[in-house]
Amino acid sequence: MPSTQKKKAKEAKARKTNRLSGETSPYLLQHAHNPVDWYPWGPEALQRAKLEDKPILLSIGYSACHWCHVMEHESFEDVPTAQLMNEHFVNIKVDREERPDLDEIYMKAVQLMTGQGGWPMTVFLTPDLKPFFGGTYFPPDDRHGMPAFRRILTTLAGAFSEQRDKIEQSSTELSKYMELLNQLEKGEAELEHELIDKAMEKMLRVFDHQWGGFGGAPKFPQSYSLALAMRWAAPGSKASPARREECLQLVETTLNRMAYGGMHDQLGGGFARYSVDRQWLVPHFEKMLYDNASLARAYLEGFLLIGRSYWLDVARGCLDFVLRELRTPEGAFYSSLDADSEGEEGKFYVWKPEEIIDLLGAVDGSFVNEVYGVRPSGNFEHGTSVLHLTNSPEGLARRFEMSVEAFWSKLNPLKEKLLTARDKRVRPGRDEKVLTSWNALMISSLVDGYKVLKDERYLKAARDAAGFILANLCKGGRLLRTWGQGKAKLNGYLDDYAYFIQALIDLASADFAPTWLNRAAELMEVLIEHFEDKQECGLFFTSDDHEVLLTRSKNYYDGSTPSATSVAVFDLLRLGKLLDNQAYLNKARDILRIYAPYFEKAPDQFANLLCALDFQLAAGIEIALLADTANPGWKEALSLIHSVYLPNSVAILKDKGEPGGGPAKTKQRSAEQQVETPLLKGRTLVDAKPTVYVCRNYACEQPIVDIGRLEKKMQELAAAPASRPQKG
Repeated sequence: MPSTQKKKAKEAKARKTNRLSGETSPYLLQHAHNPVDWYPWGPEALQRAKLEDKPILLSIGYSACHWCHVMEHESFEDVPTAQLMNEHFVNIKVDREERPDLDEIYMKAVQLMTGQGGWPMTVFLTPDLKPFFGGTYFPPDDRHGMPAFRRILTTLAGAFSEQRDKIEQSSTELSKYMELLNQLEKGEAELEHELIDKAMEKMLRVFDHQWGGFGGAPKFPQSYSLALAMRWAAPGSKASPARREECLQLVETTLNRMAYGGMHDQLGGGFARYSVDRQWLVPHFEKMLYDNASLARAYLEGFLLIGRSYWLDVARGCLDFVLRELRTPEGAFYSSLDADSEGEEGKFYVWKPEEIIDLLGAVDGSFVNEVYGVRPSGNFEHGTSVLHLTNSPEGLARRFEMSVEAFWSKLNPLKEKLLTARDKRVRPGRDEKVLTSWNALMISSLVDGYKVLKDERYLKAARDAAGFILANLCKGGRLLRTWGQGKAKLNGYLDDYAYFIQALIDLASADFAPTWLNRAAELMEVLIEHFEDKQECGLFFTSDDHEVLLTRSKNYYDGSTPSATSVAVFDLLRLGKLLDNQAYLNKARDILRIYAPYFEKAPDQFANLLCALDFQLAAGIEIALLADTANPGWKEALSLIHSVYLPNSVAILKDKGEPGGGPAKTKQRSAEQQVETPLLKGRTLVDAKPTVYVCRNYACEQPIVDIGRLEKKMQELAAAPASRPQKG
């Protein structure tokens, strides 16, 4: 550690700690030495606000957030500012990733009050938790049209004292309006393919044909909009040929341009959070677990649909980055890498041309600088450059008069040298908390990586992470939210349940252990019991035995992660198919009908629910693989099952050999029988060979044991219409 950092660390330890020092969240611990009298959210702080009749200053952020660090340094470490805060407010600091319930409620309030949101989020509440003023980052001095934070503190303290009636009235009206937003009526809308086509038509209007993605700067990946476009581009979709072609262009352009840009870490793999420009060139450098999970999946599915092999390398880079830099010793995954190192955003990742020349020599260094657009003038701060491909790999190969294979053979060893040198720099901070929901997204992507890339490492990593959650974050049949410093805590939210059920179903499609489907079925019953709105309709984000908050919200918009409701609908549909559970299918249909009127209005925010609608309308393909895993052959059959793009299929595996055999040697395996599913009932091996049953609505075709015939069948399924003509 450099001497300046050692000095700062020593000074921090010497300073008095506040109430955050006993927390496990790295973000909260970052603020444990602030002169602000911070409380974590909890009874102590809330009771003090009521007892002293003081307003609450609620500050919400997260560990990898650049502007959160800036505001901490400028305001929360400033003694005069802290004195104002301590005198007039009860100050509460929240990690948005630990408490998405609070973040969702008060972010909605800030958006309603200001028309925008983001982090750090600063919200002022009455003692009964009603918001009356809010915003995001506030500077220490008046600048760029933003008022100084100290001025806001003084003004609001005075207003709370002198204009209490007005504050109470406005905060009550806002709170009532927020409650109304959660009251949704049962829908009677027809579920039909036209809803998807109209949504895609609107999304295509804002598609950036030159650079990919949607709209201008800043530009986010929007993985779930891409997933919808892929479904509508598939040969089996109900889209017109012209619409399919438009969707293919959207997918191909976006996946290529993102991969070529600086948002994609060209050396270490994986993606940063978003691009500050239209061209995907300069990223906001934080690297999140969930982004890399969703983007790995997007590139793998893109390969299955379109066949561009370069995308396999991009996906592999995402998965390997996570395994290398975010994996815990126990096999779970940390949350993120910071945007900053040594107090500067992006410093760990950027280069100057002379640095590369010094490392690689004049010839190779000039080659790399040309490939990655490293110029003396730079494209970032202080004359530094964010590495990006200045052309497609094919275009660069032509420029250097070599084949694409030769281009990569020359470039890859040079990348490794740069990566080795970069690893010696001061690394960005890592948020070392484990979140059930984000780990579940990563498990699903690792399963996809195993299916498509045929790499056993990914399946093992997925099994290990799922096993960690079941062992450490599942207590009494209920899920917990977060794990850190050896402790699990906080009730699981809807996204924790929905994402993890999805991950378990995904594992059941690639691994023979019965525990995955069994646990998915059990957790779905818990989800329905504790999260379903039994008075009206839909799913709440918090359980029925959760702490009572200002409102009980419903999470149905996609954001940086898919809406919890949309994934739960997918789970109901997939388990409904696998278990022949009509009640699950009916619940999924009813939820889709609630939100159908909003699909065309905001398709990007409902993209994953639209994907679920596509699944619900599909005739559906069910695939069962039976094998004695002690004998060879099953791997080739499994590989073929997952070799084509079939987004509306479900698959299940069963080992007909000795208990405990096969690739998944889990402790539960020999003791568990798989939950009953019609897809496996009465199915037997043919000639003791791996046997595949392809079914529609549980009516199965003749079993397939011949590999050549199976390959042909999978190609036929990928090319055939997969949707019912009638309305749902």
